[in-house]
Amino acid sequence: MRKVYPDATAALAGLLRDGMVIHSGGFGLCGIPAALIDAVKESGVKNLTVVSNNAGIDDVGLGKLLRTRQIRKMIASYVGENAEFARQYLAGELEIEFNPQGTLAERIRAGGAGIPAFYTKTGVGTAVAEGKPTAEFDGETYVMERGIVADLALVHAWMGDTEGNLIYRRTARNFNPVMATAAKVTVAQVEHLVPAGQLDPDHIHTPGIYVKRIVALPPGYEKLIENRTVRPRSAAAAAGSDPTA
Repeated sequence: MRKVYPDATAALAGLLRDGMVIHSGGFGLCGIPAALIDAVKESGVKNLTVVSNNAGIDDVGLGKLLRTRQIRKMIASYVGENAEFARQYLAGELEIEFNPQGTLAERIRAGGAGIPAFYTKTGVGTAVAEGKPTAEFDGETYVMERGIVADLALVHAWMGDTEGNLIYRRTARNFNPVMATAAKVTVAQVEHLVPAGQLDPDHIHTPGIYVKRIVALPPGYEKLIENRTVRPRSAAAAAGSDPTA
């Protein structure tokens, strides 16, 4: 089965349709499938439900799909860095389903594991639990949350092989592994594509059985930083000379 495609547009050909549910990996701008998101934008599909930790920032990543009004509903846990997101929500133009971050991750993981629902204490007694079934276990109240299975998952990996095995790098691992398992079709963009057999099996985070299509990112692909926090050079130099700093 040929999994490698020449570019993001080709990798998504025949998969996109109006009204579908899309998992979008990443956290802020870390590990987001930006090239694939751009291809979704160019396709013109609309009325999308997007599951993502957040919507990135204005005009970057999912922020582009918000600007073009292609997203109808966001299922997310954080929205604080995107002014257009906030504007559309407050104006009643965008539907939002808020989730505690751990609950969102578990809903996606459960979907990938074939678990239709689970109970958690997180959110009990708050707006998060409104309208949801509850049950008591060992004298404590829990709220039921549904697993999420998307029509399409878009993920970013540091390295992958031609069979779809993926390795994520550091914090870019975030939501990508669970989303890769929880969709009818998973498409991955990878920074480094190698022939099958070159990845150490012990280092693989997502087995290729979950990945249907892959696109290798071009050399020099820019990975943006949401907020860069550094110490002044003089303070950093002083800390380097002091082993207790």
